[in-house]
Amino acid sequence: MNIISERIIALVEQARQAVAKNVNSAMVFTYYHIGKMLVDGFQQGEKRAEYGAQLLVNVSTDLTKVFGKGFSVQNLERMRNFFLLYSNSSKELRNSAVFQKSSNTLRIFDEEPVVRFLPISWSHYLFLMRIKDEAERQFYEIESFQNQWTLKELERQLNTGLFERLVVSKNKSEILRLAQEGQIVEQPEDLIKDPLILDFLGLEGNSTYTETELETAIINQLEKFMLELGKGFFFGGRQVRFSFNEEHYFVDLVFYNRFLKCFVLIDLKIGKLKHQDLGQMQMYVNYYDRFVKQEDENNTIGIVVCKTKEDAIVEITLPENNRQVFASQYETILPSKKQLMELLRKNSTDAQ
Repeated sequence: MNIISERIIALVEQARQAVAKNVNSAMVFTYYHIGKMLVDGFQQGEKRAEYGAQLLVNVSTDLTKVFGKGFSVQNLERMRNFFLLYSNSSKELRNSAVFQKSSNTLRIFDEEPVVRFLPISWSHYLFLMRIKDEAERQFYEIESFQNQWTLKELERQLNTGLFERLVVSKNKSEILRLAQEGQIVEQPEDLIKDPLILDFLGLEGNSTYTETELETAIINQLEKFMLELGKGFFFGGRQVRFSFNEEHYFVDLVFYNRFLKCFVLIDLKIGKLKHQDLGQMQMYVNYYDRFVKQEDENNTIGIVVCKTKEDAIVEITLPENNRQVFASQYETILPSKKQLMELLRKNSTDAQ
């Protein structure tokens, strides 16, 4: 039996004993070290493509005899690529507080792990390997762990360009922090995504829906809508009424954000944003600040979610030092990556 195969068999058997303790971390570290052994084997052998290909075939045959499925040539190649990718990861990124606090370690043959991994599944890491940009890849790794995303949810968040939507207008240090810590919610602007991608509402084929129908669709998919909004949201109600000066007013959707410790009010508009919409939201926000929020809570945030908007109207309508009322466009159809980038560039240019 090939000497590399014998070492891998010993490694897998050791890892299987640790699976009961932490299956995800054990698998990821195991496959990382298998990749390392394969890379070492390539480097020690003849530097020809034929040698490398035959080595994978031989090792795959040996491991399959012992363990059965899971060690095809294709899977071994994935493990090799996994090691090559993550062994070259930036130490500055992967030594951040999130990894120091949350990553698990597994000693393999008394060797210290070369790189820290968060306890997400091997399937998640296989998907993350498709992301070329290291900062973006680590951002999604952290968000997958912190939000307990399924693989399907990770794929959706990547396809909707979450990272790109959050880095718009951010400087290099802020982008680096996103890659080190994931989405950070410290100030009102951190909650704003423009656009919001609401492809899960099922309205893409219906161009004649009303605001009430849009609201109902959101309520029916409330969990997904809150995931799209971001971190720390709790639902407070639909069509929440308040009375002032003997008149009744209704806020479409009321949320509370535990990170910012404030109410977040959302008004839905299916057409083009008007200055009156912002004025109405400003009144809602003022009311909540003066009559609803507690002394230990922060100022209320209002977001007008609209189909289209002109940033010039937003800028001239709201105070220069505005940090409470915002406007975000929404899309009911998932745009292509190219379309999303063009939309983000437009929004970034308009905001300057």
